Amino acid sequence: MYDKSLVVDILSQIIGAIETVKERCTFAKSQDDFIDTKGGQEKLDGICMQLIAVGESLKKIDHITNKELLAQYPQIEWRKIKGIRDFISHHYFDLDAEMIFGICQNNIDELLSVLLEIRDDLL
Repeated sequence: MYDKSLVVDILSQIIGAIETVKERCTFAKSQDDFIDTKGGQEKLDGICMQLIAVGESLKKIDHITNKELLAQYPQIEWRKIKGIRDFISHHYFDLDAEMIFGICQNNIDELLSVLLEIRDDLL
């Protein structure tokens, strides 16, 4: 068995990071909003840093729970989220603002909802 309180703490950090991503994405109406201004580029950088932290923390949860916890919530493609972390970390200069905009528009809300569900299930 794993330390549930540790996992809940990590989930809370991830949830905070996702909420930050959501907040930083609100200004963007298209991917161009991330690249057309210095402020947009700074928001993109900040979002990417949060996504790196999310992916790394999800890997940590997988390690702690022997890959059993996240597997119970198959509606999220956990492998892809962890892969985004790797891509941003290792190929930052190949990063496409459209990809980050798509994540903000299409995936963040569902991810946040499931993370809150997991945390609540563990409490």
